[in-house]
Amino acid sequence: MTFGPHACATAAGFEAEWLVTDGLGGYATGTVAGLRTRRYHGLLVTPDRRLALAGLDPVLTLPGGTTVRLAVHEWASGALNPAGHHHLEQFELADGVPRWRWRIGEFVLEREVAMVHGRNAVAVTHRLVSAPPGATVDLALTALCTWRDADAERDRTSASPEVVIVDEGIEVEGAYRVHGPGFRPIGEWYLGAYAREEAARGLNAVEDLWAAGAFTATLAAGESAGVVACSDDLPAPDARLTVDNARRRARKLLRAAGSRDAVDKALVLAADQFIVTRDGAPDVIAGYPWFGSYLRDTMTAYEGLFLHTGRHAEGRRLLRANAGLGERMRSHELGDADGPLWYVHAVERHVAHTDDAELAAELLPAVENVVAAYTKGTRDGVGVDPADGLLVIDADHSGLTWMNARFPRGPVTPRDGKPVELNALWANALGAVCALRERCGRDASVVQARRDAVRAQVVKRFRAPDGWLFDVVDARPAPYPKGGGSEHDDPVLRPNQLLAFSLPYAPGADEPHLREHVLRAVGATLLTPLGLRTLAPAEFGYHGSHRGGVIPRDTAYHQGTAWVWLLGPYVDARCAAGLPVDTTLAAVEAHLGECGLGSVSEIAEGDAPHRATGAPFSARSVAAVLHARAVIRQNRKLQGAEPAPAGKMKMAREAGPRKRRNALR
Repeated sequence: MTFGPHACATAAGFEAEWLVTDGLGGYATGTVAGLRTRRYHGLLVTPDRRLALAGLDPVLTLPGGTTVRLAVHEWASGALNPAGHHHLEQFELADGVPRWRWRIGEFVLEREVAMVHGRNAVAVTHRLVSAPPGATVDLALTALCTWRDADAERDRTSASPEVVIVDEGIEVEGAYRVHGPGFRPIGEWYLGAYAREEAARGLNAVEDLWAAGAFTATLAAGESAGVVACSDDLPAPDARLTVDNARRRARKLLRAAGSRDAVDKALVLAADQFIVTRDGAPDVIAGYPWFGSYLRDTMTAYEGLFLHTGRHAEGRRLLRANAGLGERMRSHELGDADGPLWYVHAVERHVAHTDDAELAAELLPAVENVVAAYTKGTRDGVGVDPADGLLVIDADHSGLTWMNARFPRGPVTPRDGKPVELNALWANALGAVCALRERCGRDASVVQARRDAVRAQVVKRFRAPDGWLFDVVDARPAPYPKGGGSEHDDPVLRPNQLLAFSLPYAPGADEPHLREHVLRAVGATLLTPLGLRTLAPAEFGYHGSHRGGVIPRDTAYHQGTAWVWLLGPYVDARCAAGLPVDTTLAAVEAHLGECGLGSVSEIAEGDAPHRATGAPFSARSVAAVLHARAVIRQNRKLQGAEPAPAGKMKMAREAGPRKRRNALR
């Protein structure tokens, strides 16, 4: 993915973001232009989300003494100074490694950034690519240091960071080290650094940065200087070797995944950014730069991140690490109504995909314990209604479905009662247990009878007079009643019902006419280029914009905002119905070169032009696109219409100004 000089120096360069990760939860991230537009932007963020090294500002001194500042900063005054992005001739993201090239006449300086996989350490290399014969330049790299929570700011009213000079560098706050050549101390505050994306989110956008000192080197054409930063006590890694290893690892991942085209390759590398190791077991980061790890996101994304990228061994370890989930549901509040059901789905999908009979036998008790926990009732207020066998959430826990945005007074979208997607997952979980028992040579007749009864009840109880499924039944009366159904059933059209037709053991699979009507209604009113709206524009309470402060953004989060991850169930359901899907992902695939480069945003605005927002790097979104592409490919094979692999995909950006994105949190 390549940006030329115009894109680097305009709004596109300020909006497009790059990300490199360390496999532990730490990362480095920023914009193509080099402007820090978020409080999270920096070259070293630790796995426990502390911002350490905020930047390395390059300054070139040319023969004759001319000084050129190549960094770019925005200040609270509104000034943009320095404006080094005007010297950028190219930005490229190749093999997951970002590369910048600045040109000043005959002098070209290149920067690359990579992290050590399995260690919170970043390498930043600078190479003088070209220069007049015999000429040299002096390079200074000013280390802008801090030590703060990534979700906060630090200013000069607090003590300046403690900086101790050590061999070939500095140690900051006793927490991390920065190593490089020719260090000379500075020790002054850069006051009023401004992060425009935080201002757009209604948050404090101003902080102060400590210029600890500068690393210096004299370079001739072809020569390099490297700076590394790390938050552990291990010897500093070699900068050039770190970049080379990152490229080699990326190519190995692509070979293992059998990536077919450039989109596949981008998605495989994006998936890798979310898979981390914690406490010796794999885990999933839900999104960058601010999300952590959550059961629902991990298991919803499991199939795409692990099974469609060939990472079966890691996935196996992740599933085994969660084998005690049923016991946790009975003894602890997980804050999650449906995550355990997604776990059952992930186990069954893994076994079906890999034919791993040993894992099926090992984890069958675990998934049966999850079903038993729901049957007895969980600490999160979810249990089986003995009247119809469906899952019900009590009013005190009505914000624990995936539509979980909250105000201080309660959930934005209360869904106490029997949510449709929760019961689709419940029917699917019972079907998964049946399949696993049969695979293990165990009798499944009792569970099968229960599964059939729940499937029948879902279709019976959720069928709405409008021709689609109620979003919730047996709920409190909605504040905006609509014709049809009892006063305790919510007939508002939402995308949650897609799970009743898309899961492997979907309760609506035997209702083709109902499925087709639902897909027609969903496609006509909820489908956007970047996902499915959570509420139709004509409905009361619809919010088509997702911007401003926390309250307006959370209000819109599940009341009209479009979610990319829902494209997975949508494609599954359409393929099951024999409906065309070939153009469904076109916009999302183009989106890979727009916001979080090589990745997929969490959400988009419900109103056109459907501006991407939320986290620019989202695990569920990437996983959904990986899964949907695999389903579409399989669908083509079944129809005998599989095309040849696509050629090289070029994503050049020479775009004019666009509206700014806002993040959720």
